[in-house]
Amino acid sequence: MTINVGEVIAVKGVSITLKIYDESNKDVLFHKGEKFKGISIREYVTIQRGFKHIVCMVQGEYLDESKFEKDGVERIFWIRKVDVKPIGYFDNDVFIEGIKYLPMIKDLVFLASEEQIKNIYGKKEDKDKGFVIGELLKEGLAVSLPWKKLFNSHIGIFGNTGSGKSNTLTNLYTTLFKQKKENIQGRSKFVVLDFNGEYTKNQLVDGNNKKVYNLSTKNNDGDKFPINSNEFWNADTLCLLFKATPNTQTPFIKRVVNGRKKYGQNANSLTNYVKATFEKNFKAQSQKRETVDLLTSVSKVIDNEELSNKLSTLSWHGQGGYFYIVNGPYFNGGDSPAYANVFQENVANINIQNLSFFQELILRINLQLVNDLLSGYVQFEHIQPLLKRIEALALSLAQIIEVKDNIAENRLLTVISLRQCNQEVKKVIPLLVAKHFYEGHKSTVGAPPDKTVHLIIDEAHNVLSQQSLREEESWKDYRLELFEEIIKEGRKFGFYLTLSSQRPADISPTIMSQVHNFFIHRLVNDRDLFLLDNTISTLDSLSKSMIPNLSKGSCIVTGTAFDLPLLIQVNLLVKEQQPDSEDVDLEVLWE
Repeated sequence: MTINVGEVIAVKGVSITLKIYDESNKDVLFHKGEKFKGISIREYVTIQRGFKHIVCMVQGEYLDESKFEKDGVERIFWIRKVDVKPIGYFDNDVFIEGIKYLPMIKDLVFLASEEQIKNIYGKKEDKDKGFVIGELLKEGLAVSLPWKKLFNSHIGIFGNTGSGKSNTLTNLYTTLFKQKKENIQGRSKFVVLDFNGEYTKNQLVDGNNKKVYNLSTKNNDGDKFPINSNEFWNADTLCLLFKATPNTQTPFIKRVVNGRKKYGQNANSLTNYVKATFEKNFKAQSQKRETVDLLTSVSKVIDNEELSNKLSTLSWHGQGGYFYIVNGPYFNGGDSPAYANVFQENVANINIQNLSFFQELILRINLQLVNDLLSGYVQFEHIQPLLKRIEALALSLAQIIEVKDNIAENRLLTVISLRQCNQEVKKVIPLLVAKHFYEGHKSTVGAPPDKTVHLIIDEAHNVLSQQSLREEESWKDYRLELFEEIIKEGRKFGFYLTLSSQRPADISPTIMSQVHNFFIHRLVNDRDLFLLDNTISTLDSLSKSMIPNLSKGSCIVTGTAFDLPLLIQVNLLVKEQQPDSEDVDLEVLWE
């Protein structure tokens, strides 16, 4: 038995009022060598109802005045009363969450022991495994998290800057790899999209199991992330990357991809394609002025300076609608010998070798546009913006992407740092990475899933935001639709997201609604608090009221993996394992 501290004096639905004995008003009590926490807000008591012990959480307390008359003198004394809410019950020392039994007036109230509190917050099998990242803030008890349920779900870690969310994210996965690395090696992959370069050193797992890609668009010294060529030569991927409009630019890109797929395996097909396009352009009866600039771009890609110089000598005959050389021949179709005299020899010597993916892409885009213009399929002004976007973005992508075949990805953890990348690439790379791992995993996973992928996105509001005003609506829709599909459908394929953000209100509501488990640090913005209030059904009103005032490292843990919300203080990792997100110590810096 534990310590009897009061009795039930009122039951109104699930709102219960207790009368607490005067001598029980202490912070800590000891009974037969056991330690008990006194009654205060968020503490637990048990109410004996027959052979059941109903577990209740303290919601509030107050003093009630009571008067009586003795020897003709009116006396006043105060009764301490406590409001509690039932959360479950013990059955054979096993805690069962949910309201099944309610007490009656005069039922006795007992303090909950430390062992009972541990049972409330964790099943016996979870405690035996010891997956501990912190301790209960108020009780000071180490609590084991149900890792099997937690990592089999989408996870959200939210909190303002400096609240400790990066330490929580790092601690969560450091503990997982420390305890389960041998078991999950070869069965699961973990990928971190690191916007600020916080996980590129010794964080999370040792170097033998970790591959870091430090991408950079500022110079050519950064790493290049490998992506399979089949994934890149995909119309949907290219349309997504280069923001193709659906009515004109998307069909154009599909013609480029289909043409490569149809003829690309033939020997010297690209060389023959270039030669045929040059000849077709200058022998055509109906020529287009814009094609000379496109062919100039082609000659520069294939590094043929002589061709480029000859193209620069061409002029346009506006009335006749053909090219000519001043004081030279006219390329006016028919039997004109101009092509044979000026270009044929140079074109015949073209031999294309060892183009990079992005060079081949720009080459094929220009060639396709020349042929489409000559055939009357497109208007130049409709495709030109796409061409300019491709040429501009390809320069940045070539610095950070390596397109090749037969990619072997055997590392347990892959960290992709975007710290040195420009804003355009920071929007594009997460899409490519997510699509790369999701499509690849979905096409090879068994049913039920025999392997998993865990995509961890730090500062997730950078890529999952609906608030960005710097991008087109269609591009924003593409971006969000991919991640919304992953978070809605990924679980059935064993593909899980972990999102960390300081602005959860900026993240798509569809994505937020599909997050299963939450680690909530201090948040003070009303929009963020309103979102959590309307998204998390397992968060009680008392826990919600504490969120704006949580101390550094403290967080409320709630979700489908937990019977009750937990208020825990996450352990601070040792210096070598901490993410590179600490505040600047001005006292040291300015000494």
